[in-house]
Amino acid sequence: MKPWYEELFTGYAATYDREVFTQGTQSEVDFIEGEIAGDKGCAILDLGCGTGRHSIELARRGYRVTGIDLSADQLAAARAKAGAAGVRVEFLRRDARGFRFKRRFGLAIMLCEGAFPLMETDEMNFRILRNAARALAPRGRLIMTTTNALFPLFHSVKDLVNADAAGARYDELSFDFLSFRERAVIQVTDDAGPTSATTPRPSWPGCCGRPASPRSGSSAACPGNSAAAGRSPPTISR
Repeated sequence: MKPWYEELFTGYAATYDREVFTQGTQSEVDFIEGEIAGDKGCAILDLGCGTGRHSIELARRGYRVTGIDLSADQLAAARAKAGAAGVRVEFLRRDARGFRFKRRFGLAIMLCEGAFPLMETDEMNFRILRNAARALAPRGRLIMTTTNALFPLFHSVKDLVNADAAGARYDELSFDFLSFRERAVIQVTDDAGPTSATTPRPSWPGCCGRPASPRSGSSAACPGNSAAAGRSPPTISR
């Protein structure tokens, strides 16, 4: 059996592009451009690029972009969309937990839960962050979004996700406040019809809905579960 994140993104590309959380591409890319001051010489790596919405919009604006994803279906859709848009993006099938590039990038992005934090364990997520740091040139930057572990204290995640869902709806959801880990059963109406997936994954304290852009020299840092346990956030060294 495939891991849930592989199962979910098989045959989901067209439905994925209709989801409410994929409709902010223009403003999200505006944010990215602002963070790099419109530097067209900045090579960009899009981790967990999905159907390529950020990669393609960045390419439209004149940036050199490489997008990686684990899903062959999502990548096929991304290549087709790039061709239709008349832009060139290097889309590669890679596992974010175990990739290496000889060249370095001025910017790495992981937006809308691209790669991180879909994994079942903190160790897998740490490997993604480490690889992102290794891919960056000196003074490179990482822009990422992640789920907010404090959100369930005040809101119903299930109601929020289901309110405007195009294909994915939460049937069951539980949240362990000791481990900051969410477990959900998601019913998905994908491009081929209904299916379901069970999603054990961590959420991360102290992260808001706005993309974070930590400056990266020889290392990159991200608040993880260790912060919730009263320890310092990990440093991810290249």
